[in-house]
Amino acid sequence: MTLMSFTRLLVSILMVGVNLFNYAFNDYAFPAHSTHGAYLFCYFTGNEVSEQTIHLAVSTDGYNFKALNNNEPIIEQTKGTGCVRDPYIFKAVDEKGKDCYYIVATDMNALEGWTSNHRIIFWKSYDLISWEDEYLLDFRQFEGFENCNRAWAPQVIWDEKEEKYMLYLALSEWDDPETAENEDAAQHYYLYTTDFKSFTDPEYLYGRRNESGTREDGYSYNGVQCIDGDMIYNEKDGYYYLYFKEDLTQKIAYVKSKNASGPFNEDYTICSLNWYGVEGSTMYRINGTNAWMMIMDEYGEGTFFAQMTRDFDSFRQVQRARYSVNHLNPRHGSVVSVSEKEYYRLARAYGLQDIK
Repeated sequence: MTLMSFTRLLVSILMVGVNLFNYAFNDYAFPAHSTHGAYLFCYFTGNEVSEQTIHLAVSTDGYNFKALNNNEPIIEQTKGTGCVRDPYIFKAVDEKGKDCYYIVATDMNALEGWTSNHRIIFWKSYDLISWEDEYLLDFRQFEGFENCNRAWAPQVIWDEKEEKYMLYLALSEWDDPETAENEDAAQHYYLYTTDFKSFTDPEYLYGRRNESGTREDGYSYNGVQCIDGDMIYNEKDGYYYLYFKEDLTQKIAYVKSKNASGPFNEDYTICSLNWYGVEGSTMYRINGTNAWMMIMDEYGEGTFFAQMTRDFDSFRQVQRARYSVNHLNPRHGSVVSVSEKEYYRLARAYGLQDIK
């Protein structure tokens, strides 16, 4: 038994009473205890040029994270806008079948405006320390997207039926880019790839472009923006759950489908539990359990909110005192499971103190 495993076992025993009390009387989640591996959090930190950069933090339990590299950027971007947002980190295999990790993110400088980008950016790594193969994908190269003005929050999922990686993201465009008239509400689209260099044409995934109405507060809308998609496959019921920012309520909602590429049901379900407006939700499994964490960016508060589910539909809040990321000042990011070996390699490479 490694020291990390022994520590996990000891903590789980000591916290049983506290967790049971909170679950029974305070409506908080009963925290699941990670049985193996570790976690890597990838994020950016703000809207200034120096903050729109890739940052990493690690955790041994999936709840409490420590910054790598003193919370300074770990990748020097050399292409595109020089600014990156909404990074999504994931495991994959390269075109030669070798295991690796990718980061895909929005290539955008927020200081240039919220309808100013049309590219996303990739990096690849075999050891999570050296990042290479920086690559830009420009959506204006695709027919029908020549006036693209948003290419936001890309993510990737493996589609078992197609046996390909499916890239999905929010896209929108101007009807007239010269006058910036008729701004389109962003909707979700998808593309397939096997090598993250060649892609199929974008196809519609899910959106609410045809909705119109007036909210109780008097806000009138013609087309509802759909952004920040996070798709998870539920092995128990065989559905793909697509979580996204519900723009009218500023909550997280989901729709589901038997296929990664849809069609998804039109009626969405609100699932976020906090009081503040949120976006950029991401989900990850606590290793060795059936519990999934959903964390989300409380963008107006400068904080993160965490909740847990075991069925992808019903959630309970994780006590804020039990989830530690706010000290990182993170914005919309993602978490991937890594091995203990990879965790220790990262800790040594970046001089992380008190590793265990």
